[in-house]
Amino acid sequence: MKNLQVFDPALCCSSGVCGFDVDQALISFAADLDWARQQGAQIERFNLAQQPMAFAENAEVKSALERSGEAALPLTVVDGKVALSGRYPFRDELAQWLELTQVPSIFSAQVAELVAIGAAVASHCEPCLKFDVTEAKKLGVSSADMRRAVDLAQKVKDAPARAMLDLAQRLLEPAAVAGVGAASAGTKLAAIAVATAPATRCCGPAPATPGSAAQGATKCC
Repeated sequence: MKNLQVFDPALCCSSGVCGFDVDQALISFAADLDWARQQGAQIERFNLAQQPMAFAENAEVKSALERSGEAALPLTVVDGKVALSGRYPFRDELAQWLELTQVPSIFSAQVAELVAIGAAVASHCEPCLKFDVTEAKKLGVSSADMRRAVDLAQKVKDAPARAMLDLAQRLLEPAAVAGVGAASAGTKLAAIAVATAPATRCCGPAPATPGSAAQGATKCC
């Protein structure tokens, strides 16, 4: 099997997949490398910040850096020859270079329309739904499959609505504050904390009544 080497720009760790603001390209590439390794591929990665000598000792990499500087990175070398420079390879490129078997994608035009139908239902987009149902019919998607997509989208949409209603009922339950019955002291205190916590909303200033403690609260819409 062919040997693949990846020469990364300066990263915080061997894969770059760390910290709070991770580049999605690094996440996808790490997953693709794992997939290739599971099929027996021999892959090495070199980090400019941690292994600068590997860059200096490889003639192909050194030449690319002399021509383009760090813009040449990341750089992919297959069997000693530069295969790609300036970006990370996609999975299909790895499969081609390493002669790996790639599972064919099932995301066809028909599947895309079923996803779009579900998204239209979940987002209450009437023109979107009309358009995507029409397109799905043109592609030969059955009414039964479209119904499944609609039903699934409805279930996903209903779940947070039910959770919100349950929360409202708990917050409005008189016993949450009164603490009646045989509830433990800890349960009573937790209920009181929920029921008496300062109300906030998620975006924009909330209207405040004169003298209200919620002057700095935010609202969602």
